[in-house]
Amino acid sequence: MDSKENNLEKNISRLVKLTGDTDKPSKAFTDSLTEQALGELKKAEGDHKREEKGAKMKLNLKKTLAWAATIMIVCALGLGVLVSNTKRASKEIGKIAGLTDKPTSTPAATRLDPSGRAKIEYTEVGDKTAVVGHEAKSAEPSVTKAPDAPVARDVTANQLVPVSKDAATVEELGKAREISDLKVQTDMLQVSGQMPSAKDAFTAGKVDTRLGVLSGGEAGIRQKYQEEMMSMDMTGQAGTVGEARVVQERPMFVATPKPVEYRAGYPMAHGGVVPPNGEDADAMFFKNYGVNPFVDTEDDHLSTFATDVDTGSYTIVRRYLHDGHLPPEKAVRVEEFVNYFKYGYAAPQEDDFAVYAESSPWKFGAGRKNSFLLRLGLKAKQVSDENRKPAILTFVIDVSGSMKRENRLGLVKKSLRMLVEKLRPQDRIGIAVYGSRGRKVMDYKGLSEKAEILAAINSLCSSGSTYAEEGIRIGYEMAESAYKKGHINRVILCSDGVANVGQTGADQILKVIKKRAEKGITLSAIGFGMGNYNDVLMERLGDKGNGYYAYIDTIAEAKRIFEDNLTGALQVVARDVKVQIDFNPDVVRSYRLLGYENRDVPDDKFRDDKYDGGEMGAGHSTTALYELKLWPEKEGTVATSYVRYKDADTFAVSEFKSSIATADIKKSFDDSNTNFRLAATAAQFAEILRKSYWAKGAKLSDTLEHAKRLSTERSGHADIAELVDLISKTIQLTEKADVEPVDGEESEDIIYLQP
Repeated sequence: MDSKENNLEKNISRLVKLTGDTDKPSKAFTDSLTEQALGELKKAEGDHKREEKGAKMKLNLKKTLAWAATIMIVCALGLGVLVSNTKRASKEIGKIAGLTDKPTSTPAATRLDPSGRAKIEYTEVGDKTAVVGHEAKSAEPSVTKAPDAPVARDVTANQLVPVSKDAATVEELGKAREISDLKVQTDMLQVSGQMPSAKDAFTAGKVDTRLGVLSGGEAGIRQKYQEEMMSMDMTGQAGTVGEARVVQERPMFVATPKPVEYRAGYPMAHGGVVPPNGEDADAMFFKNYGVNPFVDTEDDHLSTFATDVDTGSYTIVRRYLHDGHLPPEKAVRVEEFVNYFKYGYAAPQEDDFAVYAESSPWKFGAGRKNSFLLRLGLKAKQVSDENRKPAILTFVIDVSGSMKRENRLGLVKKSLRMLVEKLRPQDRIGIAVYGSRGRKVMDYKGLSEKAEILAAINSLCSSGSTYAEEGIRIGYEMAESAYKKGHINRVILCSDGVANVGQTGADQILKVIKKRAEKGITLSAIGFGMGNYNDVLMERLGDKGNGYYAYIDTIAEAKRIFEDNLTGALQVVARDVKVQIDFNPDVVRSYRLLGYENRDVPDDKFRDDKYDGGEMGAGHSTTALYELKLWPEKEGTVATSYVRYKDADTFAVSEFKSSIATADIKKSFDDSNTNFRLAATAAQFAEILRKSYWAKGAKLSDTLEHAKRLSTERSGHADIAELVDLISKTIQLTEKADVEPVDGEESEDIIYLQP
């Protein structure tokens, strides 16, 4: 007994010493000491029963009392450490929750033809073309603290169950742990098929201030909680999620519902009943890329960017407005608003591209002086449906639980069925999906087996968590194994972009596709859903996957993408397309590029053919707008544009140039053609929505008048009519936000939104 007593005394000494440091000991450590002490106590009690003699009985009784006193000390110390650590965690979470090559001379001016098309000049680079002599430059939800006494959460009732102070004993807390551990084991087996020990899961647990729950070290615990909470209705009453259970044994923070109606009508993506930060959509992920400034040409007369044919930003904003909400400004990308519309550029008959340029005075905002708008349009060669290459398509479909919301998977199925109906006999389709795990659903089949293809699509159902990384990897592995040179090799990803298992960030998932994209496997990233949606991931996947990004909110938008111009959506005609504009400092004082902030290319990388550019499909066009300040009384070349790209099949590099002169500038904005004014109106609308610094003083009412005039000139043009409707809705929502500010404060949504 001496050695055991000494060992116990050493452990008690360690515990007493460590309680002085609030970072130690861990709860697991104090539990282990308590269990050891209880074991020794039981042994001592056994010894007491076995000893009958008076002298020995007295001696053992003294030992028993000593053990009992020791246990009381251990329990008191353990409870003190638990309370101390809990208070420290509470303080930390409280702090978090309270965080409320350049030309040596200017090229001769080249006059534009009446259509605005610029004359282009090719120069030799290597075997095909040579480089032109150019040196380039270089609020969280409100929370309340739970009582200091231990509490547990009844998930079915969605409330904390207080536990009496006396319940803070080792025995009762142990019982709570046993109940929790048993349920966690069941959850982990159901969700992920893999399970660490329940004790380890809870030891690794931590308080998550966003969810307001105790989440384990494994993603399965978190996902299961989210799925259960998503079953709750908007009144805060829980749906049927199984029997009531204890999922927590420490004090926690609980979201406090605000006395406002949740107008979006979507279940919470992350559990709870109140959207984070007071937003109408509770899990929409966007990135703010800033706004391009004015640049003085004496400092830098080159502007370089990668082309962009994406349209996702425009359709997402449209969805916000149709749902009755102003979009967050970081959801707005000007170039995607501009490139959503068709400008009637004629496709080249022999060359790969045709270039169009036009300029006029532009009055945008208050006090605008000496302001001109320059439009540059690039149109890729057209390919008829009959001459399209055979396509090997790999559908990668998100079938996770979140795809149940708004029947997203249902819209995906309709969209893909529409695509299948437009394919040709030589095309082939394979299907992969991902939920909690990724898997291949169907090997490649041709249209002779269309019934089987459609049956595979129709059989898909949604459930589980979102292992996007694995699903995308499996899809690319399938596409790589089926790869054929001279064919269209494309992956079509359909998802809301929200990943919560495995690698979930864009950079990590992009590593999966980089090498395959370089080989020639392109990607169409097609987004679905509102309420929880990752625009950042989907936009970057479309960009780095050498394809494009679009967002489908209606079956009409699916028709626009997959039926009206399927060949353009599938067949790439030029890779790594980059544009460089050389502004003449003798004529142009300063310039700014509207949009393309996340498509910027360093000027010295324009002729670096390893540097990524944009991809353009057959018949696709891209438009860029610049605002210019000109020197008074100066004439000559305004700007020379250089376009560099790779052939889609041979990867041979080509480059050509064209220019625009002051003589090509229209006398007034109203003298410009309809397409020019349409691009300007779309850009103006986007600038106001994203609260650009350069939009100060601009009025939505003026923008609406421009749009209405265009709609009259282009009677029957559905896209322009819709633009009129969207601007009108924005004015109504802005006025409402002005009258009904959130929480008694002026809404940030109306800083620059002037009706």
